[in-house]
Amino acid sequence: MSSALTDLFAHPIVQAPMAGGVSVPQLAGAVAEAGGLGFLAAGYKTADGMYQEIKQLRGITQRPFGVNLFMPQPEYADPAAVEVYAHQLAGEVTWYDTELGDPDSGRDDGYDAKLAVLLDNPVPVVSFHFGVPSPDVLDSLRRAGTFTLVTATTAEEALAVQRAGADAVIVQGVEAGGHQGTHRDNPEADGSAIGLLSLVAQVRESVDLPLVAAGGLMRGSQIAAVLAAGACAAQLGTAFLATPESGAHALHKQALTNPLFVRTELTRAFSGRPARGLVNRFLREHGPYAPAAYPEVHHLTSPLRKKAAASGDAQGMALWAGQGHRMARELPAGELVAVLADEIAAARAALLDGGEAA
Repeated sequence: MSSALTDLFAHPIVQAPMAGGVSVPQLAGAVAEAGGLGFLAAGYKTADGMYQEIKQLRGITQRPFGVNLFMPQPEYADPAAVEVYAHQLAGEVTWYDTELGDPDSGRDDGYDAKLAVLLDNPVPVVSFHFGVPSPDVLDSLRRAGTFTLVTATTAEEALAVQRAGADAVIVQGVEAGGHQGTHRDNPEADGSAIGLLSLVAQVRESVDLPLVAAGGLMRGSQIAAVLAAGACAAQLGTAFLATPESGAHALHKQALTNPLFVRTELTRAFSGRPARGLVNRFLREHGPYAPAAYPEVHHLTSPLRKKAAASGDAQGMALWAGQGHRMARELPAGELVAVLADEIAAARAALLDGGEAA
């Protein structure tokens, strides 16, 4: 099963699907052409928008690639808490001269329509975030010739992925940038997320599925470490965010190494779900008060984030980034894949030489 995944790409490098316009076809295509596994992010897009990007990517590369879907979210948010948060954002509305979004704009992210497209027009790989698809969905994709992966942030979640019948699990450590892919957003568990190496070890002992390790990985030596720990590949997001092919806003790319942004933090400020981003004014002022309410808070703050980006104000943007953001390299995506592959080989050779010397 592990080879069924790794046979799809030459190097054990997966470009993370980053929603919000970052993982564009140009990025996924460049990674695929260089021997990694490129990914499109269907989150926050319509089914047709996803399909158009798939067609565009197929015009760039004939190599395997993946598409990521967000799972529909249960209705557990407290409407009163969302309303209180909306009042707390009144100053932002005035500052950016815009209105808040409708928190009730939708909970399923067009999930069924996107699945229908992917079953009618199969792609090599599909991954899922924020939960586990039903066994029927996973079986249907398998019959269509699609390899399936599901994100897990604990060993228990990985077991749920295995029971549902997915082909592999993406093991996401707390170091990861963007949203934690927890299957259920439990505010009582805030602060209890697990580091990647510890999590890979726990999941390796819990399930028989191939593991793709994700979380703060920026160098080939780190990839070699997670491969040695039991993963068959590594998924990198922040490392590819700074590439010229990335669709990230220029301010977002610059912020990764800007000394004004010295650290990252998990926050609910922008979306209502824990997500790791660079600490800026918006995160500091609103993070402590944001409710557990996804996607309501995401819809609520969307106009503010867009207006901040349009006005060139990085202090009001969601600057998603992993803990290794200061190590970002502004290399073309294909060149970055090649550099990472060389670093992996060097790290493995050093380990081998050290072992022989011992």
